[in-house]
Amino acid sequence: MSEVNTGPSLGGWTRFVTARPRLSLLVALVITALAVFAGSGVADRMGSGGWADPDAESTYATQALEREFPASQPNLLLLVDSGSRSVDDPAVAAEAKRLTDRLAAEPGITGVGSYWGTGSAALRAEDGREALIAARIEGDETTAAASLDRITPEFRGTHGPLEVSLGGPVAVQHEMQDIIQEDLLRAELIALPVTLVLLVMVFGSAVAALLPLGLGVVAILGTNAVLRGITELTDVSVFAQNLTTALGLGLAVDYALFIVRRFREELAEGAEVRDAVGVTLRTAGRTVLFSALTVAVSLAAMMVFPQYFLRSFAYAGIAVVLLAAAAALILLPAALMLLGHRVNALDLRVLLRRKRRKFGARDGSGATGVSAEPGAGWGRMAALVMRRAPVFALATAAGLVVLGLPFLGATFGTADYRQLPSSADSRVVQEEIRDGFPGSPSGGLEVFVEGAATPAEYADYRGRIEALPGALRVDGPVTSGEHGYFTVLAEGEAVGQEAQQLVRDIRAEPAAFDTSVTGTAAVLVDSKDAIADRMPWAVAIIVVVTLLLVFLLTGSVLIPVQAVVLNALSLTAMFGAVVWVFQDGNLSGLLGFTATGDIETTLPVLMFCVAFGLSMDYGVFLLSRIKEEYDRGGDHEKAVTFGLRRTGGLITAAAVILAVVMVGIGTSRVTNTKMLGLGIALAVLMDAMVVRSLLVPAVMKLTGRATWWAPGPLRRFHDRFGLSEGESKPAVEGNAGDPARTEPSADGQGQGQGQGQGQGRDRDTANV
Repeated sequence: MSEVNTGPSLGGWTRFVTARPRLSLLVALVITALAVFAGSGVADRMGSGGWADPDAESTYATQALEREFPASQPNLLLLVDSGSRSVDDPAVAAEAKRLTDRLAAEPGITGVGSYWGTGSAALRAEDGREALIAARIEGDETTAAASLDRITPEFRGTHGPLEVSLGGPVAVQHEMQDIIQEDLLRAELIALPVTLVLLVMVFGSAVAALLPLGLGVVAILGTNAVLRGITELTDVSVFAQNLTTALGLGLAVDYALFIVRRFREELAEGAEVRDAVGVTLRTAGRTVLFSALTVAVSLAAMMVFPQYFLRSFAYAGIAVVLLAAAAALILLPAALMLLGHRVNALDLRVLLRRKRRKFGARDGSGATGVSAEPGAGWGRMAALVMRRAPVFALATAAGLVVLGLPFLGATFGTADYRQLPSSADSRVVQEEIRDGFPGSPSGGLEVFVEGAATPAEYADYRGRIEALPGALRVDGPVTSGEHGYFTVLAEGEAVGQEAQQLVRDIRAEPAAFDTSVTGTAAVLVDSKDAIADRMPWAVAIIVVVTLLLVFLLTGSVLIPVQAVVLNALSLTAMFGAVVWVFQDGNLSGLLGFTATGDIETTLPVLMFCVAFGLSMDYGVFLLSRIKEEYDRGGDHEKAVTFGLRRTGGLITAAAVILAVVMVGIGTSRVTNTKMLGLGIALAVLMDAMVVRSLLVPAVMKLTGRATWWAPGPLRRFHDRFGLSEGESKPAVEGNAGDPARTEPSADGQGQGQGQGQGQGRDRDTANV
């Protein structure tokens, strides 16, 4: 038995989490119950927007127009269908005017106007059978949603000769929020039972399989309570709940797999329960802590962006990662203390193993197949890859780059009603308006003007805007005191390249008064600029902190650089698929969405931060075991083989389970959520099954022992501050028969040539 297991002294943390395990679990149960209460109704306080930069020119102009000219910024449209009659029929007009007056009298509604009151051709359908009532619901997204819920039963439906439907941006956002909540519940109902089945297959023991689910539930409920508190301070996107569910389950499974497996290994080697918990916390527990920090840093990088859509994912992500890690490092050890050897209870694979012992094929030594070393397949794969390292490295890297090439043609846009399923009421209304009405009653660009100006100055400015390329029509100005606005209709799509360039041209046009431009295209331009300005900072934060953390884990200068580069390569397939599928529309029929020809601007940023963090999660698991074995034996290639043999199945199982959760999220009827779920699922699988299995061992073979080099000052820094999974002490001489634990020779190479450490206990445990 190794030195680390011969009665290791219990550290302060181990004593803390194992002293009173029943009390720890009882306190956790009470806190979880309080979290259920505190987090109830959190979705109702979340918004479905958040793509705009709050400090941008377009945001200022939107707020100013809402304050000074509420009729210029309608967010609610009532589509009035007169059936077979003309909208100018006296009976139709009389009923429509009554509806308009009723809407204007509703609290929280301003800027009400209609075709029957203004005579505007833009508010009348080209076939003369439909017309619009436009209004603005005041307040933030939560207030506007409450007002919409209040007035919808009063106005939707039949009113005499009229049939009324509701649309506009506020209706689209509200319906999107409702659909996301429904889809999230369905995703949870799909993911939980499938995850449980997979965990039973991985652990064998039903008892062990329930532990990760328990941690995931604690992390999710705790994060909902945290988000509920954050909504009191700032805006939070409803999309963040999807990340809470996915990461809560996914990371809880990852951490529990790693800790429970190590605990079972120590028990199988003969350690007492308390000692096994202590060793597990000092080894796998350290790795979990490092993993949580790397994921949290990747998600925290989204805090540098001004859009609350991205910041919301940072709030949710940091909370769920830290809570999942805390549950794994506090609650799980307490549960393991109480369970002890019963963690292997209810082994559902007993019958399968008996059958294999009875009928298993025998090798030359007469041993049945069941006695073959678990994980040997991963060891053979590592050996094969390292024998042909240049081929595997080049072929894998080239393949990943090719898969990412479609992203070079990415076009960035903004989310609109086409995110919703085709049957959604607000989408049907928006499409009726798009196809049947001239112009865009709630679209175009608005130029807000401030300061005293003469009619001649207004006319001169209008003429210069009309002369700009891409300007189709300019209306206005509409003035009130020293404020006014122009409405500009751009050629082509409302958020197309022509409209975006027109925004820039209008902003560059000099005027005798202050101007600011808003509208959908202007919001998109400002959002893209904000992301471009902050993206280098976000990437720098992720890269620098990742380099530091991986160095602290490994003590190597080269491994952190490899980790960053290989993680980036693992994301190429995801980004290529996002463009090929969701922008270009391939598989849109199969997946059930409408391709818009672009990608929402903030989505690639979000997917990069989440997927990079998850890739580092798996990378830390693999590197920690490689480092542990290298410290014990000093043989570089055997350390790589050992690491892949011990973690290959574990990482693959964790990735498959997380992918199942993300695919559940990807069944959403909202396109952005579908893109997020399916894209990250693909990235996770590519990272676990391609990068960790093929590219990492190939690259580490090519770099050889130089992989572990560090200059003297950095080595001394790591000796003082670094952490690793292993105990770093060599095995005692009594383990001569276990070459992976043998004292390294003078040249640093392990003297034994047999199988890696822990082979015997692997046979006795449910090796993942």
